[in-house]
Amino acid sequence: MAKAGPGGMLVPTLILGGLAAGLVLIGYLRGEGQHVTGLRSAWAMVWQILPLLVFALIVAGMIQTMLSREVLARWIGVESGYRGILIGTVAGGLAPGGPFVSLPIAAGLMRSGAGVGTMVAFLTGWSLWAVSRLPMEVGILGWRLTGIRLACTFFFPPIAGWIAHLLFETK
Repeated sequence: MAKAGPGGMLVPTLILGGLAAGLVLIGYLRGEGQHVTGLRSAWAMVWQILPLLVFALIVAGMIQTMLSREVLARWIGVESGYRGILIGTVAGGLAPGGPFVSLPIAAGLMRSGAGVGTMVAFLTGWSLWAVSRLPMEVGILGWRLTGIRLACTFFFPPIAGWIAHLLFETK
């Protein structure tokens, strides 16, 4: 996991920046204007995602400041054990939005004292259960395939959380 704090994201930022610069350069060198089209597309995505990202970061920051470490430790910290893992699983499954919402919330909870197992369960529940995605999934894939997928993945979030708790949790 990336180190919390200002320097914790330096290496990933440099890698992604280098990749972006390299792709823009390749697009430019092709001489077909791909670099301009790509940058316009990126700019459109910035305006689409930026408000969501700002609000998600505000939620993450408020969680860190409004919930005491004692409350978090009791409900979703290392000491919460399986109860915290189940809370993380359900919260992840119910979390709205994509990674721009859930990842900052998970990072904020981790900085506030949430357990590793709970956050693994949260992120696994968010990616596998995704209740907010179910109407679209049913509409596109149908009830049968959606039901089969949910039945096959139902137990994974708490199991993943428990494995993370056992192997990586430090008290």
